[in-house]
Amino acid sequence: MSAPLKTTSYGDSVPTSPPPDGRPGKPDGDRGEGVVLNVFSHGFLALWALLIVLPLLWLVLSSFKTDSQIAGSAFGWPQNWSLDVFSRAWDKGIGDYFLNTVLVLAFSVPLTMLFGSMAAYVLARYQFWGNRLLYYFFVAGAMFPVFLALVPLFFMVKRLDMLNTYQGLILVYVAYSMPFTVFFMHAFFRTLPTAVFEAAILDGASHTRTFFQVMLPMAKPGLISVGIFNTLGQWNQFILPTVLMQPQSGDDPERYVLTQGLIQLQQQQGYASDLPVLFAGVTIAMIPMLVVYLSFQRQVQAGLTSATLK
Repeated sequence: MSAPLKTTSYGDSVPTSPPPDGRPGKPDGDRGEGVVLNVFSHGFLALWALLIVLPLLWLVLSSFKTDSQIAGSAFGWPQNWSLDVFSRAWDKGIGDYFLNTVLVLAFSVPLTMLFGSMAAYVLARYQFWGNRLLYYFFVAGAMFPVFLALVPLFFMVKRLDMLNTYQGLILVYVAYSMPFTVFFMHAFFRTLPTAVFEAAILDGASHTRTFFQVMLPMAKPGLISVGIFNTLGQWNQFILPTVLMQPQSGDDPERYVLTQGLIQLQQQQGYASDLPVLFAGVTIAMIPMLVVYLSFQRQVQAGLTSATLK
């Protein structure tokens, strides 16, 4: 391939040497804009990381301080790195609240993923009358503020005799997380190759077997991503358990989850402030979600981008 020609001031055409990598070079103006955009984006990400990491670091460090140290220097380093404060927070009720939360999510998240994936698969793969209407019905549920449904939801759960019960909160969590799960998995199932589905049907597989043994394993990245989001959302949920998980009588036991338990722990202190215990309780509630997200961050990124890359 001949080198490109460059016209001189005298009207002559002379060959110019291509860039070292063999690709056409960019104008100097485009290079400058790219450098500025790159510096701006990296600076913004660094600032965003500091806004997230510094409060978390301050929270953890405050767990190792005493009340006097927090009042004297809120941003100073702890003088004693004892883990006794975490033991005290666990004994004051955080342990029970933690176990209640784990128990609820152990059922609510898998049920959400199962029912949401099944609904999304049918809406994405099968054409029938009312398909789009049902899909938009689920999408509308994601835009509906939960505060508007608290009163009828309370009386509905009360009529089912499920107030202050694990099963009542599990069912509400599943219904609350279904719209987002269907919306996310619907887009993911539409990107899966149709040839694999048709081959499974031709081989004699039933629709149920095709879904569980063929299509669902192919949607694993999407399942992990939406599963992480549902876990984070249900773990941090406050308004629904506050309304539905209150003791209904003097004999009714307390079944608070972590978000309720932290408020309860603060109220129990009264004037006898014990801020390190409160900070330790928040740290205990925060660490599991950090571990889950950091462990599956690559799968989350793969699930979010695979639908747009296919």
